[in-house]
Order: sequence, then C-alpha cells, then structure tokens
Amino acid sequence: MTEIDICGINFKNPVIAASGTFGFGREFSQAYDLSKLGGICTKGLTFNPRQGNKGIRCCETASGMINSVGLQNPGIQSFLDNDLAFMRSLNTVIIANLSGSSIQEYVQGAELLNSSNVDMIELNISCPNVKEGGMNFGIKTQSAVQVLGQVRKAVSKPLLVKLSPNAEDIVDMAVACEKNGADGISLVNTFKAMAIDIYKRKPIFKNITAGLSGPCIKPIALRMVYEVSKAVNIPVIGMGGISCWQDAVEFIMAGACAVQIGTMNFIKPDICLDIINGIEMFMEKNNFNSISEMKSII
Repeated sequence: MTEIDICGINFKNPVIAASGTFGFGREFSQAYDLSKLGGICTKGLTFNPRQGNKGIRCCETASGMINSVGLQNPGIQSFLDNDLAFMRSLNTVIIANLSGSSIQEYVQGAELLNSSNVDMIELNISCPNVKEGGMNFGIKTQSAVQVLGQVRKAVSKPLLVKLSPNAEDIVDMAVACEKNGADGISLVNTFKAMAIDIYKRKPIFKNITAGLSGPCIKPIALRMVYEVSKAVNIPVIGMGGISCWQDAVEFIMAGACAVQIGTMNFIKPDICLDIINGIEMFMEKNNFNSISEMKSII
C-alpha cells in the first residue's frame, strides 16, 4: 500500500532519513530495524575528507535548530570502503548525498559514486562555490544548471537535485533542473539564519550565518514543495520541519511522492517509524490504496 516508485527505484514506503541527521545509519541501527525505512540519505559526502567548521556547530532556537557543521565527512572513497557495505546490509534504498566546493570536485565525486552500488545520487547544490566568490551554487539558477550539467554527464544513476530555499526563484530553478537532466527534485534544504550571543556581543557561529531547520520552517517548506510540484513533471521529495505523520501527509498531498525526515531524528530517534505507521493508519482509515492516490490531492 505504501510502496512508491521514484525514478525507477522501488521504495517500500515514502519515508526517508534525511542527509546530515542520520550519519550512515550505524547509531540509529542500535535503536530500531532500519530495514523498515523507505530509504536513507547519507550525510553530505565530498570527494576529499572534510573536518567541518570550527567553533560552535549547533544552536537550539524556538521550534528548531541552527547548524554550522560544515559538511564534516570522511570523503567519498572512505565511505565506499568502510560504510557502504554496512548501509547495503540494511535492506533499504541508499541515496548518496553529493556536495562540493567546485564543479570539478562535484564531478570527481559523482564519478566515484556512479561506479558504486548506491541506488541514487542526491546533488546538494547548497554549497559555496569557492572559485566564484563563495556564493552557493543553489542561489542563482545559472550556477545550479552549470554544476548539474557537468554532473549529469558523469552519472547514469538516478539523479536528484536538492534545492535551497534561499534560491532567488526556487520554482524557476526546479524547472531549469528538470530541463537539464535532473531525474527528480528534493526540497528544501536549511534556511539561512543567524544567532547572536548578547553577552559576548558577537555572532554565535564563526561563519556568522548558518542553516535553520526544524518545525519552524515547515509551513514555508510546504508552500515551496507545493509550488515546485505544480511546475515540474519529475518526482518531488519534500522535506523541511516534518515532525509527525500528519506533516508528512500534508507534504504528500501538496505534491511530494516521498518525504525526508531530518531534525526530528535528534529529538526522537525512532520518529521515522512513527511517521510510517501513521501514514499507513491514515491511508487505511481514509480508503487510500496507494501513495499516488494521495499525492497532489489539493
């Protein structure tokens, strides 16, 4: 009943653990059976290892959190050598989240991942382009299309593009990504935010701004998913502040074929199970025979 096909890949249900909040699943596997998940998206991977940002990395805020982790990760080759086999043993769909600081780095990473046995690649364009003054690839449509075009040439696996809510025009960007080879769209990433330590009289984060996530962003994320879903003809995976099964159903009704759960994993490690069970219960009580019947119902 909850099975869904996304870009030719079969998901047993539409609930996916989001990148950056689930590691490679090892810690969460001690809490519950991860084979019950529709899929797992790896933490953000880069071609070379990264140590991440210095200083404070997380700050709790009203109905959410702000993070400045900085894509700390072991590098793609280390992931392939040391973590992918474990993830494959979990019997769920594995999506590799690919990040980079230049088009060349994205392409190098894409080539490695494409030759591996991950199921899909999620292209994270919310990364600063160090060769172009540090502006994120995901702000301007032209920049997003440039990196997508080169990665598409290197990838035969299904390719999702993860959009930033900070884009100048997120609908225009989604449409452009579809035209330039994206097999699907995932949105939204974190919102650009800031926090100040009033006693130290300086920003909490060394980079000044950081990424806001959690329940506080849900209504905005939902609106963006709705607008993008109406504009493209490829699968849309929705995320942003989902904290219960009712939220997940809203995203599906707004046009998402699946959802990713992020920040709530920190609050309730088995939240994904609650959401899966809640969706199933709702579908049974309301006579929905498939996710497709419920999708885009508004």
